[in-house]
Amino acid sequence: MTDGGALLAGYVADLVAGDPRRWHPVAGFGATAATIERSAYAPSRVRGALVTGALVAGAAGVVELLARRTSRAAVLVAVTWAALGGRSLRREAGAVGDFIEREELDLARSRLRSLCGRDATGLDASDLSRAVVESLAENTSDAVVGALLWGAIAGPGGVAAYRAANTLDAMFGHRNARYAQFGWAAARLDDAMSWPAARACAALACLAAPLVGGSLLETVRTIRRDGGAHPSPNAGQVEAAFAGALGLRLGGPLAYAGAAEVRPTLGAGRTPTPADARRAARLSLAVSTAAALLTAAVRR
Repeated sequence: MTDGGALLAGYVADLVAGDPRRWHPVAGFGATAATIERSAYAPSRVRGALVTGALVAGAAGVVELLARRTSRAAVLVAVTWAALGGRSLRREAGAVGDFIEREELDLARSRLRSLCGRDATGLDASDLSRAVVESLAENTSDAVVGALLWGAIAGPGGVAAYRAANTLDAMFGHRNARYAQFGWAAARLDDAMSWPAARACAALACLAAPLVGGSLLETVRTIRRDGGAHPSPNAGQVEAAFAGALGLRLGGPLAYAGAAEVRPTLGAGRTPTPADARRAARLSLAVSTAAALLTAAVRR
């Protein structure tokens, strides 16, 4: 089996089965990273860079060694399946959308934690719908397109390195007193590795826009006008793409860990509704499938 076939097989495994229910390798990596961080922590960029570099290189090295000693194709299928999170992402988004439609907003706020870390207290139906769409956009890039792209670029080790960097950013890349220095390297590495994935995801959203009633040209215009306004160099691209493709207006007030901020407006459409959460999930699936087919073709 070629690398392209293995990437496609890994994508199909996630599409059919979703995340492994037990002994998830990403969870194991996260537990290992947390243990190392507790013993190696210091409020230092250098210390954080050393820990981040060792963990990412270690994850990639272990996977590459396993691929050389066993079957490269089998390892690439397995690591791709473990790294992807598209099915779980769409399932959780659908569950939040269902609660919103039934006006069970307390349940929707609670379930939103499975999608993103923003504070859900007090969010109304429109705010919750916006959170779902924005999370679908960002995580389609992070949890699907990025892993497939790095698999096409660098094989099994590339998938492992990308997923490790993404996980460490989620763990350490916070702008708070503990991680402002230590987590700097993890955040910057994730930004760098996610940069091509975000642009690829946005481009595929442009092409997929007609499948959800949108316009390719309007999506392109929205990305060019609004994509750079977001504080994240990558999230802004994909959120603007989803806003344009779905005809929505994203951005606005939100809070993380009690710290409130106002994100810039992305898109010039209407405010999101629960039905838009389902449209965003369909757009996510279309973008993910296109990414799988293209990366498989590149590595055939």
